[in-house]
Amino acid sequence: MISKTVFDDVETLKKELIRCMKCGNCMSACPIYNVEKKESSVARGKIALGEAVLSDEINIDDETLVKLIFNCLVCKSCMLACPSGVRYDRIILGLRAAIAKKKGIPFVKKALFGLLKNPELFDKGMKAFATMQGLFLREEGEKKRTPKRFLKGISPRFDEQFILPELSRESFRDRVNETVEAKSSQATVIFFTGCSVNYLYPEVGDDLLYVLNKNNISVITPKKQNCCGMPVMVHGDIDTARELARKNIDIFEQTNAQYIVTVCGSCGSALKHEYPLILEGTEHVEKAKKWAERVYDISTFLLKVINLEPPKGKVELKVTYHDSCHLKKSMKVFNEPRQLLKMIPGLTLIEMKKPDACCGSGGSYHLTHADTSIKIAKAKAEDIKATGADTVCTGCPACMMEIFESMHRFDGQCNVTHTVSLLAQSYKAEEKENV
Repeated sequence: MISKTVFDDVETLKKELIRCMKCGNCMSACPIYNVEKKESSVARGKIALGEAVLSDEINIDDETLVKLIFNCLVCKSCMLACPSGVRYDRIILGLRAAIAKKKGIPFVKKALFGLLKNPELFDKGMKAFATMQGLFLREEGEKKRTPKRFLKGISPRFDEQFILPELSRESFRDRVNETVEAKSSQATVIFFTGCSVNYLYPEVGDDLLYVLNKNNISVITPKKQNCCGMPVMVHGDIDTARELARKNIDIFEQTNAQYIVTVCGSCGSALKHEYPLILEGTEHVEKAKKWAERVYDISTFLLKVINLEPPKGKVELKVTYHDSCHLKKSMKVFNEPRQLLKMIPGLTLIEMKKPDACCGSGGSYHLTHADTSIKIAKAKAEDIKATGADTVCTGCPACMMEIFESMHRFDGQCNVTHTVSLLAQSYKAEEKENV
């Protein structure tokens, strides 16, 4: 029996809505409002729309309303600026769930979300697409792809300047052993890869395994782990999100791991914060809470859970760090990545003016709201370029994709990488120096 959550009960959702005192502090933090300058773009405006829906002043079927409710990155920036502690993330996701229940999930989304519930079928689909990606995407240099002209009809973002990393023909989970035992193991962890690392950035997974091995950590990478569920949750499909959560928890329960390690702020946030919420009142909720306490971003795990072997190899780079929204604003991880970077010999950390400003990705937002996303991305790209850094790193593969594309779009020369990859680079440099 599902308890009364904002996803299932109107009265519970109302209780969240009335906490907003309409002060407008969210305006200063919202990346969308900063571009569009419309009341409907900001949290306060959407809360007002939600109140109108729940008081029957606006029909939830109204197409204009639906578009406004989905014009949100769910970046949680507004929550940091809110003096009343309004849980806007719950409000916006609750409203989207209500829309999905009333109107249903669009056919294309329903088909894609159905694939996510079957990891074996989803895996086959991704591998088939990787093999045939040349039909849709043309090569643009090493491991870079741009969409072919006929894809422009899908999104205006698919223009001549759009670029993305090549889809790997071999997934990360296929190329590694499910269990890697370390000598004199400090701990055993589950590596929750997320979809992006598994299919787009397997090298980040390789670097994580290398770093954990260097620190004598045994790693279990479950082959049948599912998507974290965040992509479906933000589109209102709470039932699929719950199914994915239950399946992942059942997989965690089959291991002897003490911790779960993530390299994606969205995945980490889903496991740590969303699972206990969406599974409230179910038989899985206590297990969800137990595992939530064991979820760590890789940077926090290295610095606060284990005895870290300090990196000693020189990495002579000028690096700037981008705070992914969910990593900083949900998982509260922002000092740890910087601490790791400052430990690397030869590396110079140069801060942006606004390192925690959203990059404009928002999952599929950068495709569905291309004009606004591009303007947000441009501000981020200009901030990065102003640092004069060689490399921009972050703790989120989705941000890596967005920044990679926006730097190309706005003539930036920075390389884009993950924090753990720079750490791995230092360890490898140390080994070469000692040969």
